[in-house]
Amino acid sequence: MNICFKNIRLINPTQNIDKVTSLWIKDGIIQAINEQFEVDTNTEIIDATGLVASPGFFDMHVHFRDPGFEYKEDIDSGVNSAANGGFTGVVVMPNTNPVIDNKTVISYINTKAKDKLVDVFVSGTLTQNQDGTHLSNMMEMASYGAVLFTDDGKSVMNSDTMRRIFEYSAPSDLLISQHCEEHNLTKGFDMNESDLSIKLGLKGYPSVAEEIILMRDIYLSEFTGNRRYHAQHISTCKSVDIIKDAKKKGQRVSCEVTPHHISLTDDLLATYCTNYKMNPPLRKQADIDAIIEGLKDGTIDVIATDHAPHSKLEKETEFDKAMNGIVGLETAFGIAYTYLVVPNHLTLNQLIEKMSINARKLLKLSKVVFEEGAKANITIFDPNEEWIVDSTKFLSKSVNTPYNNHKLTGKIKYTINNEKIHFSTL
Repeated sequence: MNICFKNIRLINPTQNIDKVTSLWIKDGIIQAINEQFEVDTNTEIIDATGLVASPGFFDMHVHFRDPGFEYKEDIDSGVNSAANGGFTGVVVMPNTNPVIDNKTVISYINTKAKDKLVDVFVSGTLTQNQDGTHLSNMMEMASYGAVLFTDDGKSVMNSDTMRRIFEYSAPSDLLISQHCEEHNLTKGFDMNESDLSIKLGLKGYPSVAEEIILMRDIYLSEFTGNRRYHAQHISTCKSVDIIKDAKKKGQRVSCEVTPHHISLTDDLLATYCTNYKMNPPLRKQADIDAIIEGLKDGTIDVIATDHAPHSKLEKETEFDKAMNGIVGLETAFGIAYTYLVVPNHLTLNQLIEKMSINARKLLKLSKVVFEEGAKANITIFDPNEEWIVDSTKFLSKSVNTPYNNHKLTGKIKYTINNEKIHFSTL
């Protein structure tokens, strides 16, 4: 790889960089950042006027389904999908088969993900086989590279178990993460509990089911010595308030939201389209408004996709039997830019913080820097290009998206990392 982007807007909030310049990358290393320099005769020169280069996007919540469910996604297709959406780093969730609760499964994933464009990090379970009772060997998994711990897809329901998890995490200051759901209130749910769910005859998931577990965990985190805690894919206005209050008190609490929870409401379930079925479910416009405010004021740290690929057979079935979840890696930036930056809720720099910088900071990973001699870990996009989502252009094995044929603004062009470059097919 020997490529020079002329007249590109370079943004890196970590370094307070926001300028139009030229960027030369050779053999995966930034050779020069300047308005005038001489390149090799074999350098490919691209007029990048109007394009933006940012630190490579990072998604701390994806499902690559490997091992066990490779018919939905595997490491290779997941990496291709991530690169196509502008991501240079991801964290895979542990609800595979077998689950990621030991060093053997972590080693398997690390081997399959080696030497890819996208850096694949692993999360480990909180409890053995996600049973909610017996603690997994988190210390050992951390030594093999696990960067956070969660029983994602299942909430740890037992409060004593959750207390012991926080206490166990203390010596190594592990990041404990939770899928907040009081399962006794949500068993067999189809959508958000509301007047609409009653009208449609669909089993509801009340917002309080998320908030009860979130509040309990924050109390336990404080009680056990202000342990690090990360709430996954929050979806309600009250959840935003709970986290805001905890942060005001100085608790080490963070959270993420998905692109679909800033752009879609539960009204769409009236179509009975299973691509609107997910966990947590789509909520009300008031919840979206609160989430956007939480993104603006810093309560919400990260935008993560919860990329959840399923086969057509698993989605194209009766609504109550359809699997929860949608693919999200290849539409994430377009959705976030369209619904957050275009209407001036966030600046572009703030969006980059939510999609690139903050997740790496929470996971204690190395910062991405733009300077001569540094490794090139870069996402390049056109913030002004409008495009129509076409799921046939996705590189994921699955196409369960509610955004097909949606018009978005902001399109990925190139993804660069580990001496590799990907030209987006979107």
